Amino acid sequence: MQPLALTLGEPAGIGPDLALTVWHRRAELKLPPFYIIADAEFLRRRAARLGLDVPLAIVPPAAAAATFATALPVVLLDVAVTAEPGIPDGSSARAAIASIRRAVADVFAGSAAAIITNPVAKNVLYSWGFAEPGHTEFLATLVQGATGKVLRPVMMLWSPELAVVPVTIHLPLREIFEHLSTELVVDTGRIVARDLSARFRLPRPRLVVAGLNPHAGESGALGEEDRAIVAPAVSQLVAEGIDARGPLPADSLFHKEARGRYDAALCMYHDQALIPIKTLAFDHAVNVTLGLPFVRTSPDHGTAFDIAGQGVADPTSLIAALRLAARLAAADGRSPPAAS
Repeated sequence: MQPLALTLGEPAGIGPDLALTVWHRRAELKLPPFYIIADAEFLRRRAARLGLDVPLAIVPPAAAAATFATALPVVLLDVAVTAEPGIPDGSSARAAIASIRRAVADVFAGSAAAIITNPVAKNVLYSWGFAEPGHTEFLATLVQGATGKVLRPVMMLWSPELAVVPVTIHLPLREIFEHLSTELVVDTGRIVARDLSARFRLPRPRLVVAGLNPHAGESGALGEEDRAIVAPAVSQLVAEGIDARGPLPADSLFHKEARGRYDAALCMYHDQALIPIKTLAFDHAVNVTLGLPFVRTSPDHGTAFDIAGQGVADPTSLIAALRLAARLAAADGRSPPAAS
């Protein structure tokens, strides 16, 4: 049985704070064993700043589960981290990227059951020369390098109240029209239906598809995209045996009664998906990457530079990400050890 691999994330942010905090509360929270990929001296400094008594054990992944009850297992990162809370520096991007690379290598090697990624600061990565739009796309690149397979991973934000999937993700609004296609909606729906069935154990997932335009285009009066792009995609998904409905007006998809009629909502752009889930589940939603050959989850929040190192960051989303990763990994046949 393998532990979970937790990446360092942006070292100047709250990711390290949360990792130290949840390990410190491990008995109370009954968390599945995990290890963090980090610079041990950096973690010692951060723990001291937070006033947390967190013994560290530098171990290989295979020894992490046995160590977890008495010390936070640390798989060493070959980068000396010098960033201070709230102040990214030259070590920030290198450490964040190296931690992700090691986590992917570990899960492919069978040393980790799943990956949980702490938040990164995209502007810090971009200034270092990072070429991908974000975590999701970088993971797909790493998988392609390891397997030769080209994947199109899908980002899902999940909570007990609502699960949403943005079909287009990190795009300016003006570019959505040129990127949105029937093929993209169909591919996204297939991946969502497959992973909801295989990993979330939903025998026949119910999908709703939001319209792009107000009132789902109002029969073309408010734009032709819903009739020309979205509706044919829904028809194709239904023809393939997927329980899908739409396009439906987005403004009436997210109230309580409507949410009871579906398992996931496919939305046409980033904010159409993220605004409702962050309104309903801001502190406990989890980012899940679908379409990968391994489980990856992440807290649904950013680096919060303004409160890093202060001991006030809310660990609820990281706790949810760890628990969901363990649940989905078990469905994949990668059973983590029992919660400690």
